[in-house]
Amino acid sequence: MSIRFRRSLHTLLPFLALLAPASEAAASTLNQNASWTIDRAGTSTKYRSVAYGDSIYAGFNGSVTSAAKYAAPTVNAEYLSGQWGADVESVRRTKSGAVAEDVYNNKIVAERSYMQASNTRVVTFEMCGNDGLQARSAFKSQTGTCNYSGLAAAETSCKKYVTAAMDYINANAYAGVKLKVVSNLHYPGYAVDNVQSTCKDAGTGATVKMQDKFLPALARMNFMMCDVARQKGFQCADNFAQYMGADYDSNGDGRIDAEGLRYVNGESEASYVNRLTTALRSTIRDANTHFVSSGSSYDYIQSDDTHPTYNGSTFSSGLFGSTTGSGAPRYTSFSGGKNPIWNQYGHERIGWAVSTYNPATP
Repeated sequence: MSIRFRRSLHTLLPFLALLAPASEAAASTLNQNASWTIDRAGTSTKYRSVAYGDSIYAGFNGSVTSAAKYAAPTVNAEYLSGQWGADVESVRRTKSGAVAEDVYNNKIVAERSYMQASNTRVVTFEMCGNDGLQARSAFKSQTGTCNYSGLAAAETSCKKYVTAAMDYINANAYAGVKLKVVSNLHYPGYAVDNVQSTCKDAGTGATVKMQDKFLPALARMNFMMCDVARQKGFQCADNFAQYMGADYDSNGDGRIDAEGLRYVNGESEASYVNRLTTALRSTIRDANTHFVSSGSSYDYIQSDDTHPTYNGSTFSSGLFGSTTGSGAPRYTSFSGGKNPIWNQYGHERIGWAVSTYNPATP
């Protein structure tokens, strides 16, 4: 977390406590809603894409009053506009700092009307990142004998509310919705976690490498998201693979690293977890240095070591209100289904990953 953000958040915490329900105030959650329409020349037909989530889909940038204009949902809206030759409204209903239960109850359920509009064609959501981050933070502060129950509770909560979210969206989204997508989790701070814990394992009496505890837990959460998506008619944008694997074959196994790390439809949890934690562990790299070739990389993570980098400007979203606006697309055509900066920023990469499932027509 940057010094500038710590100072601004410290100043505004009393106001956030007033705005948030009592049960959420301690976590400093912040509603960051926005609506931005990709206004394509030569058409007045407008469709809607709705995104629910936490700070990732919000486009959080360290500010409590603004967010990235081109966060992942709006990046995908630009792809949709180009594919469909239509205007596309990107609606973000998000709450930074929210755990999965909060996103489910106070965004997906409480704000279901946004996905019920008759021009809605895409519904996407992401959650569980804050469940994992809070469990990780609590674990890092432990001394004495390690207690792993917090990590297990984060996994349990994630499964419960991801499943509930898919069921609720299936039951409540407009019947004409063509695409439903869940985005899974990248691993922020992967390199930082390559250290020993301050607590000791009850069985061995030794400290544990934190990366070795967190990676399997994250892998199980990500597998669950993609596997439940498979069962419930959703697509799964595998952000872990997109962020943590290079865009070339670094280990000579004949597969681009990012492809090698991707969830395989119908595979077992044991197979997936083993692939990430053992077989292909050497190809996982911190997303602060995402290699697009053996000699070139881009930083996918902001200075807070958590939130994705983004292209372009910001707009009002947060404590002092939210933006509803429109603008011309940055790009009107996509060579090979990709814009020119698809792999240069974290939000561009998520938006492109979601776009790979876009239907050809609305």
